[in-house]
Amino acid sequence: MEVRGVKNTFIELFGKPEGIVLFQLLEATQFTIYLSLIAFMGGGILALVLAFMATVHNRVSNITSKTYIWFFQSTPLLMLLFLFGLGIPRLLGVNVNIWLAASVALVLYSSAYIGEVWRGSIESIPKSQWEAGEALGLSFFPIFFLIILPQAIRIAIAPTVGFMVQIVKGTSLAYIIGFHDLMSIGKRWANAPVTGTEPYVIFPLMALIYFSLCFPLSQLSQWLERKTKMAS
Repeated sequence: MEVRGVKNTFIELFGKPEGIVLFQLLEATQFTIYLSLIAFMGGGILALVLAFMATVHNRVSNITSKTYIWFFQSTPLLMLLFLFGLGIPRLLGVNVNIWLAASVALVLYSSAYIGEVWRGSIESIPKSQWEAGEALGLSFFPIFFLIILPQAIRIAIAPTVGFMVQIVKGTSLAYIIGFHDLMSIGKRWANAPVTGTEPYVIFPLMALIYFSLCFPLSQLSQWLERKTKMAS
């Protein structure tokens, strides 16, 4: 069904302007989901590198990983969004795509937290596992990827899924640099002088949509945590 057809269906069901508002909020939600997925996947790739750097027997690599995590965990997400969405473009006199600015800020932010979770999961594996691998004549990389990493993933999966809730909620700050998402459209309608789009109507609707995104992830995280405890 075409977008216009879906919009007309909403208008027929809920009338004007309620049908238009609901349609636009749901349409904008897709961009919240896309940005969350970009932040999670990009952050996950960087986090894997950080966790590996924190584990290898190299002092420079260990310090670099810890410094990165410390720096981006200590920097508010809002500041990163301002920096990549407004600060750097103005400093360099260039136009930066809003998608790129929001994605970079959220990837850096999420990679620091996911990296710390994964580093902790790797370090929680008993040293006897490393020693057992060495006793079998394996070098560092086979021990890490074949013995340690599978066990660490099992430990890390529940908190990682739980952190996705923080990523989804964190995307709501991207409206501040002009990102077109659920928060942006909701605020626009809440400030519009249109009867039926008052803040006490729009904001609960937005909260309901955010809840419908976050609640299943939260439940999945708890279920995975219970499964992990039962398996151990």
